[in-house]
Order: sequence, then structure tokens, then C-alpha cells
Amino acid sequence: MRKNIALVMLLLFCANISFAQKQQVSATQIGNRIDVIVGNSFFTSYHFNPDEKYPFFYPVNGPTSGASVTSMRNGEYPHHSSLFFGCDKVNGGNYWQEGLDRGQIISIGARILEAKGERVVIEDECIWKRPDAQAPIMDRRKITISSPSKSLYQLDFDVEMEMLMDVTILKTNHSLFSARIDPDLSVKQGGVMINTEGATGEKATFGVGSPWIDCYGERKTGIEGIVLMQHPTNKWYPSPWFTRDYGFVSPTPMYWPGDDKATLLKKGETIKLRYRVLVHAGDTREAGISLLFDQYKGE
Repeated sequence: MRKNIALVMLLLFCANISFAQKQQVSATQIGNRIDVIVGNSFFTSYHFNPDEKYPFFYPVNGPTSGASVTSMRNGEYPHHSSLFFGCDKVNGGNYWQEGLDRGQIISIGARILEAKGERVVIEDECIWKRPDAQAPIMDRRKITISSPSKSLYQLDFDVEMEMLMDVTILKTNHSLFSARIDPDLSVKQGGVMINTEGATGEKATFGVGSPWIDCYGERKTGIEGIVLMQHPTNKWYPSPWFTRDYGFVSPTPMYWPGDDKATLLKKGETIKLRYRVLVHAGDTREAGISLLFDQYKGE
């Protein structure tokens, strides 16, 4: 009976989303970045400058405030670049923290596939390299951005990592898709960090495997938040989360590698990972995050 009720709720919710006023989205490339507009509002830029550590998104603006729900580097954490994908301790290289000589993820083919409509699609190919060493990984990423309603922006980040040689990733909390949350939404500033099971804060979410985490807080224009979701088809799903009350979330399997004390990947192996970022008005319940994940996992 409960399953039937849940199914009806999901169908009704999806119907409401489909009938909601979807906003038009457009993308424009300007040098080494791609700007994305939702409706008449600037949403985000995908930066892929060859002088950066890795490609990243900044800002990631909210649908109500127009201000970023992520933050960009500070003196204490200069390697946190908003919303990004990278990894430390890969065959002796560092593709996460500052210092280009330690390792760098370089875009070699960012382009817009769909520039305008109910979604935009960006494709990029990146090589992981550092001086005097062979590149261990090539990744191919597809970024799809849409706005199901005026109160919800959606960014899908699908990436395929190809191992160009045998790869050893030592235990590290610096791995894969990550978000540095704006202080407005951080637990330290009175915001809420909550996972799928309803656990809140760093102490209860750190190291816990969970499909998604939502971070939201009160702003002058009302409550706004950002969710990171892992798709159930991902390797290591659901990855344990590395969380910080100062405003950092990342599903990080490399911090819990098991008995081998490392993650071992073979030459020619490919790892496909899918993530969804939702930037929303309201809190977790008001935004319908649980139902939105149910919708995502069926895609």
C-alpha cells in the first residue's frame, strides 16, 4: 500500500514538473569559458582556461537570489574552486590542489552541442597530465543544463574516465565531483546539510554512503540550496561522503578504499560516473528533493 502511495506521489510530482513553466536556456562561448543563461538570468560559467588547475563552474547562481550557492577559493582553501571534478594521489600526481607542476586537468575540446532551447549541452575532453610523466587518465564529459521550473536549475555532469595506463590512487579525501558551498548555506553560518536518510551536519554525514546531500540556508530573498546527487549506475554507488560544516561536500570513494589501501584501475578500463546538481528555492522538503531523486534514478 505504501509503495502504491509513493508511486502515485511520484507520478503526480513528475506531472507537476512537466506542466511547470520550463525556462529557456542558452549558452555562449567567450574565450576559455562558456556562459549559461536561464530565462533572463545568468546561471553559471564553465571555465576551462589552460592556466587553471582543472575546469570548473563558477558562479553557480540561485534561482531566487541570483547569487552563487558556491564559493571560490580563499586563503585557507585555495584549491576549492566552486563546483569541480578532480583527484589527488593519482600515480604520484596531484590533480586537485594548487600547483600546476604537480598535475593538471587540461581541456582539449570544449564545445557547445546544443546552444539554445529547453536545455543546453556542452561536451569536453580533458587530459590529466604533469611534467615529465605520462598522462594517466583521459576524461570525456557531457554537461547538460536545464531549468524544469523558475525555482529549479538543473546541471547534469556525466563523465567517462579512461585509464591510459595502470592507475593507483592512494587513499585521499580529495577525489571526484565536489562543491565548495557558499558561507550563506554552510552549517557554520546557520545553514542545513542533510542527506537522503535525514542525517544532518558533518558529524552525522561524514563517511556515510548516501545517494544525495542537500545544503540550504536563509538568504535575503528567502531559502535557497544546492543538492549533489549520485546516479545509481555509478561505480562505488552510493559513495561515502566527505563533508565539512564550513561548506564542503563530495562523494569520495577514494577515502575509503578498503583492504588494499588504494584504488587500483587497469589500463584500458573506463569508469562512467553521473552526477546531478540541483539549485533550488526553499528547503529540502519544499523543493521535493526526494521525489526529484526518484525521477533521476529512473533516467
